[in-house]
Amino acid sequence: MMNLQKVIIFVLDGVGAGAAPDADQYGDVGSNSLSNTAKVVGGLNLPNLEAFGFGRITPMKGVAAVDPARGAFGKLTPCSSGKDSVTGHWELMGIYLKEPFPVFPEGFPPAVIQKFKELTGLDVLANKPASGTAIIQEFGEEHMRTGKPIVYTSGDSVFQIAAHEDIIPIEKLYELCKISRKMLVGEFGVGRVIARPFIGERTGEFQRTSRRHDYPRYPESDTMMDKLLSAGFEVYATGKIDDLFGNRGISVTNHTTNNHDSILATIDFMKTDFKGLLFANLIEFDQIYGHRNDARGYADALEAFDGFIPKILGHLKTDDVVMIVSDHGVDPTTESTDHSREFSPLLVFGNKIKSNVNLGIRRSYADVGATIAEIFSLEPPQIGTSFLDKIL
Repeated sequence: MMNLQKVIIFVLDGVGAGAAPDADQYGDVGSNSLSNTAKVVGGLNLPNLEAFGFGRITPMKGVAAVDPARGAFGKLTPCSSGKDSVTGHWELMGIYLKEPFPVFPEGFPPAVIQKFKELTGLDVLANKPASGTAIIQEFGEEHMRTGKPIVYTSGDSVFQIAAHEDIIPIEKLYELCKISRKMLVGEFGVGRVIARPFIGERTGEFQRTSRRHDYPRYPESDTMMDKLLSAGFEVYATGKIDDLFGNRGISVTNHTTNNHDSILATIDFMKTDFKGLLFANLIEFDQIYGHRNDARGYADALEAFDGFIPKILGHLKTDDVVMIVSDHGVDPTTESTDHSREFSPLLVFGNKIKSNVNLGIRRSYADVGATIAEIFSLEPPQIGTSFLDKIL
């Protein structure tokens, strides 16, 4: 094992660093979540990330390309097919998906809905792609009258069930999702089934609650998290990491639901004496701002994260390394509200990490997993090339 004890990964969910080489295949030419947001809002104020080289990853108005930088910086190229959160996180942990998870831009086929009815005894509303906040306003009152769950999808590979907590109790909603997860296999094997509970009395007042729960597909081979546990190391997780991996490969989790709580939970875990991986997902860039084309909110969330960097540094131990990455883009400045096929930013720093190292354009998100494998002397992942020799 190398002389690093803890790898701390912050996934800025949906924070892309420019259109990937194959972005044309996904309709995402010109996407650049960071650069375009910075331009639209008149510049980003990220002094702490800037000092480590964030402005050298992709041009950002307001963020200088500092030279020399205090950290190592570069970009990760998406390799797996697809551009959803499960695919991106799995690739970070060394899993390559040759075929993308299926999407249903016209809604789910009649056979799928009929099977759901047979297994649950419930008819459904909607069955179409939609914004999660809009769909409950459109069908919320009818749902409350009829008791029919609202089934919908999006540009992602998801089967989502929305239900009012007073009409379909939360445990019943979770049971419907578990049934759906078992049902959706093969050509209908979506990346995630998601419970979307909401509250409110009437249209215009309905609001989603924090008791969302995701039911993902499982990787067919071991992730780097699985390998860490098998070798006796620990894996701590915050945010929705547990949902994305179906609670597999995790020792301890704190399922937080917003950036602020996820960052604080990560800092709290940093105080714990363990060897292994601390894996955090910051969801708001994607869920709240990117999908709603809220560039100003997206920028504010980036600046809020930047404000936590000094506190993160204050709890960083000598043998810790921090990696800041993403799982895909979701450019809030384009017409689309879907994910975008983008490079992931890569920023690496720590007390033992070399300064001013340009890691260039890496061939895969899985270079993160490969680097973890080398740090802990584990079997390398399916794909990915370690950059450990460049940062130590």
